[in-house]
Amino acid sequence: MSKLDKLDIALLEALQTDASESLSLIADRIGLSQNAAWRRVKILEDTGYIEGRVARLNPDKLGLHLTVFVAVKTNQHNEDWLKTFAQGVEKLPEVVGFFRMSGDVDYLLKILVTDMADYDRVYKKLITIAPLADVSSSFAMERLKDTSKLPLSIDRF
Repeated sequence: MSKLDKLDIALLEALQTDASESLSLIADRIGLSQNAAWRRVKILEDTGYIEGRVARLNPDKLGLHLTVFVAVKTNQHNEDWLKTFAQGVEKLPEVVGFFRMSGDVDYLLKILVTDMADYDRVYKKLITIAPLADVSSSFAMERLKDTSKLPLSIDRF
């Protein structure tokens, strides 16, 4: 698939809003037959536009009341160090976001935990993965917006 059209965008928008909605209802709403919608979704999956379908869970209901953003600095910028650090971070289920950054911070992690003691447990694991120059934590006071919905516009495609 080389270029997305308006129907592809409409399908993606509907699926990222509520992937549990039946494809039949989505197809009717956007003006496609169910078979045509199914074929398009299959192509979108096969070409990597759709990476999977998951349920969005409420962290507070699951006892994950503390969101921590962890800024990591390192003095080592080689491939072996990054591989070790990335593999170690990948093994921490509490880390739900992991980014290599530009600027003063080398890496930024988003961590969900139950409380401060739980964060301290994760922190102690984090600092043993690979040598780090600095680790700085900021704690979210309130979640104002946190979505997995991507901004879709036909103009981008």
